[in-house]
Amino acid sequence: MGAAAALVALAITQPAVAAPGAGSKVYGATVEGGVSEVELRYGRLTGGEESGEDALVLELAHGFSDHFYGAILAEFEREPHGSRELEALALEGIVPLGRIKPIELDVGIYGEYEAVRHGSDVVETKLLLQHRKGPFDGRLNLIAGKALHGGEPIEFGYAASVDWKAFGEIRLGAAAFGDLGTGEKLTTHGEHFAGPILKAEIEHFGPGELEIETGYLFALGEARHETDGQLRLNLEYEFRF
Repeated sequence: MGAAAALVALAITQPAVAAPGAGSKVYGATVEGGVSEVELRYGRLTGGEESGEDALVLELAHGFSDHFYGAILAEFEREPHGSRELEALALEGIVPLGRIKPIELDVGIYGEYEAVRHGSDVVETKLLLQHRKGPFDGRLNLIAGKALHGGEPIEFGYAASVDWKAFGEIRLGAAAFGDLGTGEKLTTHGEHFAGPILKAEIEHFGPGELEIETGYLFALGEARHETDGQLRLNLEYEFRF
């Protein structure tokens, strides 16, 4: 009975873990000073036993200079047939490290501290890589996260995207998110999502610009056992004071 009670208590206090990519984005490696951003990021699983699970992130960010970007965000999650709950509050920052000119690759570093409501706080870092040339924009984020309590190993993952300017302010491409195992065992056999995306920009939307990203990511790897895929919608409004 004691062991059973302990397992129940552990299940109650563990935070829900959103599917890779849900409520997330692929970060660029550069920062524009003086620009503020208000973001809404939403991801919802479709099909399978996890159908209806979703994640919603609200973020307020500012480029304090061309060398530092800071943000505060709130993460909400909802289990299938459940109600949406505040999962965590977080602070994040991005520092560009420079540009590797021979291959036109921008490099940056991302850091985040996440205060989780019903579990261990988490620290996360990302190596940000971005290659832009003409109408092409390719991005890769290599992710490492660590829960501060409980003795859990470091968890690794990735986020990647490629897109091209198709016509006007419309860009077409693809994105992928996934798990790469832990510090105890690296593996590519975890959960992955990948699929097409569309990006659009509306200039002179009030005092700023509205950027829209939408798409559908197909479940791959272990994610196929729980869902068919993931609907995504990211809205980002940029403006200057």
